Amino acid sequence: MQRWPVLLFLAWVCLLFFAGIGLFMSGFLLTRIELASSSSCSDPLVPPPWERQSLPPGSCWSPQRFSKAVLVIVDALRFEFAHFNPAKASPLPYENKLSFLHHLATSQPRHARLYRFRADPPTATMQRIKGLTTGSLPTFIDVGSNFATYAIQEDNLLAQLVQNGRRVVFMGDDTWEGLFPKKFFRSYFFPSFNVKDLHTVDDGILQHLYPTVDSGEWDMLIAHFLGVDHCGHKHGPDHPEMAKKLTQMNDMLRSLVDHLGNDTLLLVAGDHGMTETGDHGGDSEKEVNAALFVYSKTPLFGTRPPEEPEAIPQVNLVPTVALLLGVPIPYSNIGEVMAELFSGDGDTVSAALQQLSVYHINAKQVDRFLHSYSLVAQDLPAEQLQRLQELFSGAVEEHTQLLAQVQGTTLVPPELESRLGSLISRFQLYLREARAVCTQSWARFHPLRMVGGCTLIATSCLLCYMASELAAALDSFYHSCLLYPLLWGLVVAVLLGLACVFTQEGLDLLLVLSWAAAASQLGFFWHWRGQHPKRARLVGSQLPLASVGLRQRLQAWLGLAFPMGILLFRCGAMFSDSFVVAEARVAPFLLASLVMLLVGKLHWDGRLTVAEGPKQQLLGFSSYRREIWYLLCLVAMLLVCVRLSGFFHQCREEIPQCRPSLFLSPLASLRNTRAKNLFYLLCVALLAGLVYAVRSWLRHYGNLNSSDPLVLFVRWGFPMVVLCIACYWAVASSADDSLGKLQELVQVAVVAFPWAVYGLASMGLLLLLCNPMTVFAKDRRESEGSIVTPYLGVPSSEVNLLHVIPQIYKRMQESQKSRLEQGSCKATVAAYGLGSVYSAALVIALTLLGFLLILLHSERLSLAFLLLFLEAFVLLHIHTCARGLAGDAGESGLSKASSGAFFCALVCGHLLAPCCFPVLLFHRPPAHIPGHPLECSLCGLPP
Repeated sequence: MQRWPVLLFLAWVCLLFFAGIGLFMSGFLLTRIELASSSSCSDPLVPPPWERQSLPPGSCWSPQRFSKAVLVIVDALRFEFAHFNPAKASPLPYENKLSFLHHLATSQPRHARLYRFRADPPTATMQRIKGLTTGSLPTFIDVGSNFATYAIQEDNLLAQLVQNGRRVVFMGDDTWEGLFPKKFFRSYFFPSFNVKDLHTVDDGILQHLYPTVDSGEWDMLIAHFLGVDHCGHKHGPDHPEMAKKLTQMNDMLRSLVDHLGNDTLLLVAGDHGMTETGDHGGDSEKEVNAALFVYSKTPLFGTRPPEEPEAIPQVNLVPTVALLLGVPIPYSNIGEVMAELFSGDGDTVSAALQQLSVYHINAKQVDRFLHSYSLVAQDLPAEQLQRLQELFSGAVEEHTQLLAQVQGTTLVPPELESRLGSLISRFQLYLREARAVCTQSWARFHPLRMVGGCTLIATSCLLCYMASELAAALDSFYHSCLLYPLLWGLVVAVLLGLACVFTQEGLDLLLVLSWAAAASQLGFFWHWRGQHPKRARLVGSQLPLASVGLRQRLQAWLGLAFPMGILLFRCGAMFSDSFVVAEARVAPFLLASLVMLLVGKLHWDGRLTVAEGPKQQLLGFSSYRREIWYLLCLVAMLLVCVRLSGFFHQCREEIPQCRPSLFLSPLASLRNTRAKNLFYLLCVALLAGLVYAVRSWLRHYGNLNSSDPLVLFVRWGFPMVVLCIACYWAVASSADDSLGKLQELVQVAVVAFPWAVYGLASMGLLLLLCNPMTVFAKDRRESEGSIVTPYLGVPSSEVNLLHVIPQIYKRMQESQKSRLEQGSCKATVAAYGLGSVYSAALVIALTLLGFLLILLHSERLSLAFLLLFLEAFVLLHIHTCARGLAGDAGESGLSKASSGAFFCALVCGHLLAPCCFPVLLFHRPPAHIPGHPLECSLCGLPP
């Protein structure tokens, strides 16, 4: 087959899979439309006329209460980190460390208050920054861009501050640089990607924080500390390093308060929490339960704090800060103002009226956003929008009537005081239900697109299988597999495009691509149906279907029904919540049961026993074959590996009583230095053992005899990768206080060693793609041609269709036949590693992939990867042994061995080939095979 049709066919198949995956992702990954509108002071959302007259200069919508604000974001500040419990005599390392916050809250209850700051999932840093600045709900599709930030185009708090002439100064996490380009009056960005670095960002902030505060050249100061989050990733929360980092934050806050003025609002917030292993990103209670502390040197609250801290959503911070600073609320905000911060120093009625005023503004802003959003998207249900509109209209109308009664009066009747509280509750109900409707709508999947994407992917897999059969049997592969389907897809795409033009509807490129892909698949299957009888005649290996009896057809279908039923059941189980929750226990059970069923079937079929003689047959006795003991040892080894794999488990949020495996935490989380060193040596030894086993396997089967670049990389590159990983583990797991003057050198090493591993692994994969063959062939006579024959047109036999190994086998057979006809017993062709030519490339690729996965996980998970490799090795050997025991005794000859060598070489690399070619297919150099002189090794081989 020519090269260009094959490349075009592969490109078409990639397009089919891309369309299926894209269609599925569009229905599964939650998205929402971002509106380009922004708020301004001239918007018709002003307070009632009597209240607006009291607006001071420079205020929008509501009187400015503070001229400056400091937002201190302590990344991953879980509520338990900020909460102080004096009753605990022996607190954990992360408990009771922020004692200064407790001191302020108890000594000045009207100036300070602690809240539970509820984050919306996903609890990744970039998504939380968006929520804290826009007041909206980032969806799960944003998770993929957590490490590749893009500028926020939606209206946000920083844009409103800059638009109204405020100076915003930032210092800390450089994620903000990509989200808010050219928005800062002054900025000090520090790299945040290295989670092993606990001090660079925090020390850099502390270097600039106090001088910046004292200078007064700012209106909004944001300081984003990362040490607590990085400490959680590296050591976990229950570690002495976490106590040191929280103590540093406590000292920082104590000093910062001394530098603040009376007109400054202090906000200390966590963007998300963390699990017991220091991770975040999901929606578990510990991940979404962050802390918020509010403080001002002037009174903020009209009442004392409640017994238990109040829980507020993170989006509520945006409208609150905006109105306190006298700027408009961002256009897409769906948060609710924290009304207690607007009480002031007046009496109860004045505080209630001021709270109603900000609620009125907040409700109008949310109603405007919902109306604008419903015009451009159909995500929000119409009946729920109608109900929200009724709630909003009723609350606004009652507020207007109440203000008309209150205006001009000096004494408010008691019945109006009760109406004030009731009206506040109505505004709160509207705002909370509006947020609930948005949350529910933006968390809704699109089942039809998900099913369509899965169908496209499944039919693409079926198409690849059918195309492989057509390519082996038909001369017109180019027309059947490529030309006609592409024409079908192109016609459908053009028709859909014209339909969108004539109907003046928006063109959804993904839907057009999906329909075109489905049409091209339909065209392929239609032509395959027409070519199927021709294929049957060309192959000639099967009888026509009409000549097969009903019984034979039923047996053939039933033979496929059981394995296909297991496969479909396994795939269908992935859609079951209960199976997904219990998959860690079900999957090992199914694996062990399947292996035991295989051994039982071999026993029931009589493949494990052999009759001794007539007397034993008469008595019904039989002895077991010797291979059974090897098979039982493999089964026992697999069961042990499956049992040991149960020690590496992660807990799901649906199982609150579950405790995650200790092996998931990094070595840096261990307090005992001796245990840390022992685990480190064990992990490095296992990693080196894995590389030694792979190299020994390749050397044993003759795949390391040549001097090709790939072979040289396996010899020298693999040890270098192990050395880099071991060095990275050493510097990453060391305590920061034990490094001393080597701190800067270690920071460089933490980045350099992973890049070295990535570079070496990429080099190995590139060499593997360029030349995956690790066979070393020698011809001791003058060869008339190359061992692998060139392309000679359409294949004439089934053997030539499968290319590499059958051609080499055929060439060897012809060579041996010619030599034997001449009466010579001297072997002329020697091939090293031919029996494992396929499996060697697969093992090298899997080993390189294993290096990358080991580097991305914690050190002690290398034990799990070793078990994974061992289980795969044992499973393949069990499969090979079972095939050998279940094979037909009469099957022999070179053609049978050749056809069977493909699968067996892929499984373990040493089946059938060494049996049929005891010396020709060398697993190792001939000098390592004693007692088999090369000159006579091929005597007796059938020509």
